[in-house]
Amino acid sequence: MLELERVLHIEDDLSIQEVARVALEIVGGFRVVSCSSGKEGLEQVEKFAPHVILLDVMMPGMDGPETLVHLQQMPSLSQVPVIFMTAKVQGSELHEYHQLGAAGVISKPFDPMTLADQIRTLWSQFHADKQ
Repeated sequence: MLELERVLHIEDDLSIQEVARVALEIVGGFRVVSCSSGKEGLEQVEKFAPHVILLDVMMPGMDGPETLVHLQQMPSLSQVPVIFMTAKVQGSELHEYHQLGAAGVISKPFDPMTLADQIRTLWSQFHADKQ
């Protein structure tokens, strides 16, 4: 199995973006590209070729679910799990995110010290389910 190295993070809140970037690069050892909107994420995704995409649900303009639909239309991303990050983690919402095709959900606020491990776990589960 491919080793998890590159994370594309799409998040409109710059303070959350920065905390996540530091957590993923310093604690997790990942290479991270941060984008401030769904549109910017779609522009960067094929150049960066991420192994996983961390996607905020609530963003102005194109929200996370809408961005996910566009990402799913790119054949090159069929093996790239998309993980939602959101404060909205009620059971019905979690079910909806999985129905949309999300590989998992990480709740906000998140723990910077365990974020990389949460992503690794969801990434491994995604690839185990594909086999």
